[in-house]
Amino acid sequence: MSDYILVLDEGTTSTRAMLFASDGVLQASAQKDLSQHYPKGGWVEHDAAQIWAQTLACAREVIPAAGGAACIAAIGITNQRETVVAWDKATGEPLTRAIVWQDRRTEPLCAKLRDGGHEAEVQQRTGLLLDPYFSGTKMRWMMDNVPEVRAASEKGTLAFGTVESWLVFKLTGGQHISDASNASRTMLLELAGAQFDAGLCDLLGVPHEALPHVTDMSGDLGVTDASLFGRKIPITGLAGDQQSATIGQACLSPGETKATYGTGAFVLTNQGAVIPRSSNRLLGTILSQIGGERTYAIEGSVFVAGSLIQWLRDSLGIVETAAETEALARSLGDSGGVTVVPALAGLGAPHWRAEARGLISGLSFASGKAHVARAALEAMAHQTHDLATAFAADGTSWETLRIDGGMAANTWMAQDLANMLGIPVERPAFVETTALGAAMLAAAGAGLYSDLSQAAEAMAGNRTRFVPDLPDDVRQERLGRWKTALAAA
Repeated sequence: MSDYILVLDEGTTSTRAMLFASDGVLQASAQKDLSQHYPKGGWVEHDAAQIWAQTLACAREVIPAAGGAACIAAIGITNQRETVVAWDKATGEPLTRAIVWQDRRTEPLCAKLRDGGHEAEVQQRTGLLLDPYFSGTKMRWMMDNVPEVRAASEKGTLAFGTVESWLVFKLTGGQHISDASNASRTMLLELAGAQFDAGLCDLLGVPHEALPHVTDMSGDLGVTDASLFGRKIPITGLAGDQQSATIGQACLSPGETKATYGTGAFVLTNQGAVIPRSSNRLLGTILSQIGGERTYAIEGSVFVAGSLIQWLRDSLGIVETAAETEALARSLGDSGGVTVVPALAGLGAPHWRAEARGLISGLSFASGKAHVARAALEAMAHQTHDLATAFAADGTSWETLRIDGGMAANTWMAQDLANMLGIPVERPAFVETTALGAAMLAAAGAGLYSDLSQAAEAMAGNRTRFVPDLPDDVRQERLGRWKTALAAA
């Protein structure tokens, strides 16, 4: 029976294939690391050919667990957003390394556009700010600095796309599409527009003809080449990772909010059919598009979350595994006055300071690795509190926060979030909701459920609830130290 959903979950540091039954239960998974390339300070690159090869290998590894390709009803894809791939449509090969969402090389171009007075227009039309985070300026940089990209553009064979677009092209043998959620992260799509905007392309210097066709996120989106898996498999779900996680958390009604703690941290609140307009440097984005109908979200993006713990492990040697941070945090009554500002890749929302750099303050001879580890975890709640303040100022206060991602497995951190935010925090039993959201979209798109709401109801699991239990004076003391350290960063 063809009722399994194959999800291709393309992350920043690894790629995975995850096999879901139609009730949302994970049946099998395979994961392979992706190489990180740092050619200069602030530059982050991936090998797009490796992304494809590793993704294909993972998919082929898990399909036998379903009983073969004949038992796969559909494929869903979710991906790191904003990362840009440039390839030649004639050869199907990458023209240069992909520029990753964390990359900051286009800050001079963003500054030039800001100085030219374009940010208000860009934000009004796209919901985004002029920041290197987004895809459009990465495409422009490739045009200006990679001769192969410029030559392909002149020949008419250049294809630009985010990672899901690249994977669909390879899976289908040449289809060039991008789903609405990923397209809304480029600075090239108006929130109310159906396709990429020629005027925005001209502003950023991106050839409109090199961009993909913008599609729905659920439905008949494509079909794989039969040679890849032994038969054609429909592709029926596409979503950027944070939109996918929001759907996986069943935040399908206006006001419902989720936060994903992975490499970075990303908070989205469902805004329904209302196009979001932020006065507090938050982002407007497309949450879903099905049957041409859009749901929007307001978003706050923090650049460094789990990558801070990875840095403590790999660069400082404070822990050997990320899981050790919970035990270290619990071994202390407080951080001993130590505060970590994790601006290792600049500061995201609501500050948007690309030039900011991380710091550790409050150190003394009494400070040890446990204090630093605890302060690093506390920084997650501090950054989230900054976002909560900005969301509230935009009229979108949170009543409950649903959390997911790899860091959400840390129970101490989940309780600390509830304590610092002063609201209940809910964690699903299955924290990999990014993949689950893609499975829901694909299941609905393949007709296994009548619509996305029914898919979410059937596939979402139970949640653990954390309620605040921290005295207000302690909360305020921590927030005071955070604000002081933040100003120094």
